[in-house]
Amino acid sequence: MTGQDELTLKNGGDNLPVDLIRTVAIVLVILLHASIEPNPNVDFMSPQGVELWWVSNVYDSIGRMCIPLFVILTGALLLQPSKVDEPLGVFFKKRWRRIGIPVIFWNIVFFVWVFTVKGQSLSAVSVVQGVLAGPYVHFWYLYLLVGLYLITPLLRVLVAYADWKIIRYFLVVWFLGTGIIPLLSLYSGISPQAVWFRDSVFLLTGLIGYYIFGAYATRLRIRARVLWTGLILSTLWTILGTYFLIGTLGEAYSHFFLDASSFSVILASVSLFLILAAIPSQKIQNRLPRGSRVLKAISENTLPIYIFHVIVLEALQQGYLGFKVSVTTLNPIIAIPLVTILTLLICLAIFVPLKKLPYVKRLIG
Repeated sequence: MTGQDELTLKNGGDNLPVDLIRTVAIVLVILLHASIEPNPNVDFMSPQGVELWWVSNVYDSIGRMCIPLFVILTGALLLQPSKVDEPLGVFFKKRWRRIGIPVIFWNIVFFVWVFTVKGQSLSAVSVVQGVLAGPYVHFWYLYLLVGLYLITPLLRVLVAYADWKIIRYFLVVWFLGTGIIPLLSLYSGISPQAVWFRDSVFLLTGLIGYYIFGAYATRLRIRARVLWTGLILSTLWTILGTYFLIGTLGEAYSHFFLDASSFSVILASVSLFLILAAIPSQKIQNRLPRGSRVLKAISENTLPIYIFHVIVLEALQQGYLGFKVSVTTLNPIIAIPLVTILTLLICLAIFVPLKKLPYVKRLIG
């Protein structure tokens, strides 16, 4: 930090407060999934239903920054120019150790969960479907990581040798195609044409922009007040925009602004990442030594927490543990953050001691 009003990032991902960013991201993951708990017994036209919808919408909108934070951080760590000469074999061996073995292990665990606890019928087709798309809905992020890893050697060359004006150019084009042009599809008269235009002209869209932005983020210098304003306003846009779209265009558009590629989530995620990235790790360690240790414990277990938290979440919400912590039993304002905290603590209570056992760390991630 070079001034009272500025948030600055030093060159290189090694200076990032990785533990803090990972912790915030995984807490937001759990918050997001806690906020979308199904509740078919509530009448959403009743006062109780309206309250539940609004509370869920607020928490849901805040939680949507989780995956972008992870992807930006991954880009900041893996796309540094200093790593351009890392041999392919070394790179992919590291990645295999990081997620390859754990993904196989957790796929097996969730197949067992799906076919026993959830009662899904076991067949060759269901197994193949589970392998190709993941046995549970949140596995999509792990498959996204595999895709990002496959193109990382190519992107490293781009980041290392391209003029930064070219990188900025790409990010502008990506933001236009990913966040701005889709807004045209909200107008029913031109929606098909808008979708065709986006798909034909803007070929590089989706989450890849977050990944490349991660490498660029370490060079940014933006005033704190600008970032906080961007974070607050874009999050409010997600919350209120979701409400207005459902009210005017119907449930089919309920996830338009909640998508990780919506312009409001992009702005909120980028702002939050830069706010967090400007907090020196050493400052956290000096002022909050115990808190720093907690952050490190969570950070070191984000992969198994990400994968396993859904089981803990469902166990709490559906009463598998003998008690319920759910929007069906508590006020949602309290229930959603409470189940988020309990899920995180239970996961930590399981994985921190487990990783002390031989070979377990490599197995669970």
